Amino acid sequence: MARTQENPWLRKLRLELASIRIVTYENASLWFLRTELHISHQNMKNPIFQNSYIIGVISAVLIFGSLVECRVPSSSNKIDYTAINCRKHSAILTDFGAVGDGKTLNTKAFNSAITKLSQYANDGGATLIVPPGKWLTGSFNLTSHFTLFLQKDAVILASQNEADWPQLPVLPSYGRGRDAPAGRYSSLIFGTHLTDVIITGNNGTIDGQGSVWWEKFKKGEVKLTRPYMIELMYSDQIQISNLNLINSPYWFVHPIYSSNIIVNGLTIRAPLDVPNTDGINPDSCTNVRIEDNYIESGDDCIAIKSGWDQYGIKFGKPSEHIVIRRVTCISPKSAMVAIGSEMSGGVQDVRIEDLTAINTESAVRIKSAVGRGGFVKDIFVKGLNLNTMKYVFWMTGSYGDHPDSKFDPKALPEINGINFRDVTAKNATIAGKLEGISNDPFTGICISNATIEMFVKKDSDIEMDAKKVKLPWNCTDVAGVTSNVVPQPCALLPDKKVDCPFPTDKLVIENVQFKTCLVSKIILVFFSG
Repeated sequence: MARTQENPWLRKLRLELASIRIVTYENASLWFLRTELHISHQNMKNPIFQNSYIIGVISAVLIFGSLVECRVPSSSNKIDYTAINCRKHSAILTDFGAVGDGKTLNTKAFNSAITKLSQYANDGGATLIVPPGKWLTGSFNLTSHFTLFLQKDAVILASQNEADWPQLPVLPSYGRGRDAPAGRYSSLIFGTHLTDVIITGNNGTIDGQGSVWWEKFKKGEVKLTRPYMIELMYSDQIQISNLNLINSPYWFVHPIYSSNIIVNGLTIRAPLDVPNTDGINPDSCTNVRIEDNYIESGDDCIAIKSGWDQYGIKFGKPSEHIVIRRVTCISPKSAMVAIGSEMSGGVQDVRIEDLTAINTESAVRIKSAVGRGGFVKDIFVKGLNLNTMKYVFWMTGSYGDHPDSKFDPKALPEINGINFRDVTAKNATIAGKLEGISNDPFTGICISNATIEMFVKKDSDIEMDAKKVKLPWNCTDVAGVTSNVVPQPCALLPDKKVDCPFPTDKLVIENVQFKTCLVSKIILVFFSG
């Protein structure tokens, strides 16, 4: 039988269109139009099939041309979100061999995807989409001009195998690990020396599966400091938003030595009896905006830090220009917002407003000690709504936790300019416990317009009236003023009829506006027969 000769033009058309990939851009969004044609060699020899194939290809081209011209993506595949920057390119994790069954380890897939997408850093950046499923992984590193996007019902599961967590040296501003003298494990999601990095989603979940680590810590079996969930170092332009974060082995969100950071729309949950599960800890960071977050923690919901004793003094990088607002906290054993105790690089210009704490040990707490050095100054707090608190105002100058015995006992912290206004508290045990340092008092404290309803124990015979209870203030080595505060504060904070200040200007980070970003992937599949 004579062999049918394929037209050369048709052969070229077949080879060029057997895999079609058309890309269009609009409003910094990427649409993928892809058709995968699986055609056997034998079928292509059949003239009848060739004719069907040509008709199919022409139809596909016409359809693609119409889609490209109209630029109308399928609504079911559309992903839109708000971000500081949109991306020109995108890919899905499954394109790199990932399996979302909760059992297959996907560390290699994450690393391969991010390495591949890093080539677009100078060409509009890239988005890695994590689709619905349970994606088990060890630690992986991000890249610049990059967005990690978790779709709804996507869950990143942290491996509980220590071998999947690389080891890192100690942080230079700390001098040793927090759990142990040696280094630390890399965080689940890590990055260093990055620019323009976004971790966001449609309320997808990152589960640190921290129970194994918590048990090892309780048993004293931890050799290195437990891993954070997210840590970004020496980086600029960071956004972490619209995610559910649960069960971190250690702190959840830890930007350090970084600037221009926005953390918003997070729901953070850890068991209330597990220590060191801090929610958001900016550490030696500048220009930080933390807003619209909900946090349940066994430790501080938010802690602002800047290094530990002589190591933090030497490193010398403060945390400054920070705004925190519209945060709800539940933390029975710790603070809604803590400043310190590692504050040796300094903390200044912190603005806290419209926060709610429920069943929490303290509201905004200042923690320091002899040997810390550094400073905490120009702290402004207003609009606190507190319910069931042990302490409303709490400052501590004897938080005696040191990295080693080499700290300088002459390095005294400067605590000055701590301002509170418009505070409402119900069911509080202690109104204020303010303890400075002998020969180094905490000064410039101002509290105005604060109403505290005290928790009153009931006797079997007599119901005690709050007015008859001894005023629960304890003040030593502090100086400042108050105005319109109930119950009446201690004598070291006399009533001077003042309104405590709160800045009216905006920080630079408050002027950063989000863009609406769109990513759509359309998959066209057609059949020939």
